[in-house]
Amino acid sequence: MKPLVLLAFLCLGLAAPASAELTPAERRMSEVVEQESQRSVELLERLVNQNSGTLNLPGVEAVGRMMRAELEPLGFEVEWIDMSETGRAGHIVATHRGNGRGKKLLLIGHLDTVFEPDSPFQHFAREGGRATGPGIGDDKGGLVVIVAALRAMEAAGTLDDADIRVVLTGDEERPGSPLETARRDLIQAGREADVALEFENLARDDGTEYGTVARRSSTSWTLRTSGRSGHSSGVFSEGLGYGAIYEMARILDTFRRELPEPNLTYNVGVIGGGTPAEMDEQGLRISAAGKTNIVAETAIARGDIRTLSAEQEERVRARMQAIVGQHLPHTSAELVFAEDGYPAMAPTEGNRALLARLNAVNRDLGLPEMPEYDPARRGAADSSFVAADADVLAGLGVAGGAAHAPGEWIDLDSLPRQAKRAAILMTRLSREQR
Repeated sequence: MKPLVLLAFLCLGLAAPASAELTPAERRMSEVVEQESQRSVELLERLVNQNSGTLNLPGVEAVGRMMRAELEPLGFEVEWIDMSETGRAGHIVATHRGNGRGKKLLLIGHLDTVFEPDSPFQHFAREGGRATGPGIGDDKGGLVVIVAALRAMEAAGTLDDADIRVVLTGDEERPGSPLETARRDLIQAGREADVALEFENLARDDGTEYGTVARRSSTSWTLRTSGRSGHSSGVFSEGLGYGAIYEMARILDTFRRELPEPNLTYNVGVIGGGTPAEMDEQGLRISAAGKTNIVAETAIARGDIRTLSAEQEERVRARMQAIVGQHLPHTSAELVFAEDGYPAMAPTEGNRALLARLNAVNRDLGLPEMPEYDPARRGAADSSFVAADADVLAGLGVAGGAAHAPGEWIDLDSLPRQAKRAAILMTRLSREQR
């Protein structure tokens, strides 16, 4: 081949469309997502403008009805699971029955937000490619990605044979109690699924978008210390000892010095001590009184630990209890872990295989590949409850920032991009044999 002809051939190769590996159905899905981009933004605005703070039960139900209206026309059987027994509104469970031959998919999101009706941050607003609003990224943007992807599949004919269940919890931000009941339906859906896809916020850092194959646990703890009370002139003496506050300080400082290891954090969120000291029923406030010349009788602290695996959590808990047990003279202490914590979603080969499949989609769409995100930088989420039973890929929602804070925002360009990724990934997974 002559040099000029060879150069022209190479140039043609470089100019080939990045989406050359997409099938006709996948190209159709991509087109539909783009064509319906305005519809998606309008749905997002309606969802955001409906307050659904976790404790606003009618508001959560209203968002549930809005999602029912989107899912039922796509052939989903939609059920509202009442959760009044847990003090919460309820969940949406929607089921699409396919041909039963491909992998069963579970899509996870949530209806509620952290912004209750008394929050001053209540409305959707848009400025160019950025939109703000309560829960716009966490998780109403994720709900819209789910709808946009499913609509694209329906338009391309790939939804017909797909077995998909959608579970949208109504209390992700403040789970109801008992947690065993609050997550019963999600856990059962995970046991019946092969793959779970979670649509919380997309992880993005310095312009790089990441895949989430792991999330850490979240378990709260309460530490109470006690000591002999008396005049401060006797502190540290054989008869009076060190008092509750010094015992508390010893324990927390030993945690700080001796517990550190990769993927572990342990936070103290609230603390108080004196004679007396008391904590409210919700565990949110501690009241204490005392004088400078009185040795403290009681001290109370609450915090949490976050780990990457059940093994790590068990080991760290045991170490914390051992530290607590090394009392200063004439003091005592008790460390109690809550029973309703979020489990860890450990990184597994199955989860990583899902990210590899997503990166194949990225290559075919002409998008950069997504590396694994550091689990120490992600919070706990509902996907952790199904991680023991299904392969999980998380963070398939929209990109943005300031989650849980006034001014929460998203990059609107990320919505169609995520919907295309999800639609193609779900289509391919639904055609893989179980």
